[in-house]
Amino acid sequence: MTTPNKTPPGADPKQLERTGTVREIGSQAVWSLSSCKPGFGVDQLRDDNLETYWQSDGSQPHLVNIQFRRKTTVKTLCIYADYKSDESYTPSKISVRVGNNFHNLQEIRCVN
Repeated sequence: MTTPNKTPPGADPKQLERTGTVREIGSQAVWSLSSCKPGFGVDQLRDDNLETYWQSDGSQPHLVNIQFRRKTTVKTLCIYADYKSDESYTPSKISVRVGNNFHNLQEIRCVN
């Protein structure tokens, strides 16, 4: 998760962070998952290794919940998904929902 000034499409988030264009704020949040297989949880989802990942271990929908302790403006959300590496587990649809609490979330973006 980043808070940028203006992020060009397709930009490398790590490079933008190094140059000070964006700031990683995911560490300020509490992360939870609908389910995960052992060794494929939040730590693997959030690390900088493209070889590790989150893998759900339950029925759909598969959810990643990110809750900040206080109201936080998020201007950019970066998600890495590699369909070619594992098409059976890569999501075909990603929905981004925001709100003040879990019960009033509204979808602001859906990517197929």
